[in-house]
Amino acid sequence: MIVQERNKVINRPQDRPIVYDLFLNPNIKKAPLIIFCHGYKGFKDWGAWNLWAEAFAVIGIAFLKFNFSHNGGTVSQPVDFPDLEAFAQNNYSKELDDLSCVIDWVHKTHQTNSVIDVETIFLIGHSRGGGIVTIKASEDDRIKKVITLAGVSDYKSRFPKGDALVQWQKEGVYHVENKRTRQQMPHYIQFYLDFLAHEERLTIENAAQICTIPHLIIHGDADKAVSIAEAQRLHSWSSSSIFKCIEGGDHVFGTKHPWEASKMPPDLEVVFSEIVHFINN
Repeated sequence: MIVQERNKVINRPQDRPIVYDLFLNPNIKKAPLIIFCHGYKGFKDWGAWNLWAEAFAVIGIAFLKFNFSHNGGTVSQPVDFPDLEAFAQNNYSKELDDLSCVIDWVHKTHQTNSVIDVETIFLIGHSRGGGIVTIKASEDDRIKKVITLAGVSDYKSRFPKGDALVQWQKEGVYHVENKRTRQQMPHYIQFYLDFLAHEERLTIENAAQICTIPHLIIHGDADKAVSIAEAQRLHSWSSSSIFKCIEGGDHVFGTKHPWEASKMPPDLEVVFSEIVHFINN
């Protein structure tokens, strides 16, 4: 029986709390740990991530997934985006701080725990989260391996340009529609200004070039949200990387939200197998 600690909270007196899930196999002692970072307009319970987390735990790899503190969710409603003000205040620096907080929390609370091996931590990031884990892996020696799923290779190119950027600077906010929830998702200009203030750190190419730990890059060749060319660029920058193409794979590897099936879609099964092989070798 897999132990699932769902919707638990890491409280931070000086910042918003972080809501997380932890999947453990109680029969495994000193299990390695995966920490998973969701992408843009994502959350820890999106799609088939719960099935995925349980599958890792079954084979003896503990799995922790969490909501970034400003992803738009709340402690009482971690699914979807009830707090658009928090979403508008999000930026890449905050997401890196959140991930650091989670890693610190794992080390502090599970240092003497016989179930989790805090010396063997792997990061997985999907889409925008792929950039976050690449940067964190390049600067935190507690991370042993890193995996990017449909990961982005550049943050700067995703900001508005030209007249749209001028308009954003003038009005202080622009909106992107969430096609599933029909919400207009706000982005305050602080998002762009924070990137400019920390551009060297937030340039994914810089991180990939200095990252020396094993890096698995997985991307579908039918991804319409993030081109497979971005994965190829990541692979060219990272001397320690392995690139796996999922033929016919889309941006979410066949999943959707909500995911009501009892099994993962075939493409996500393939991704799972590739990650397990990478971790074990």
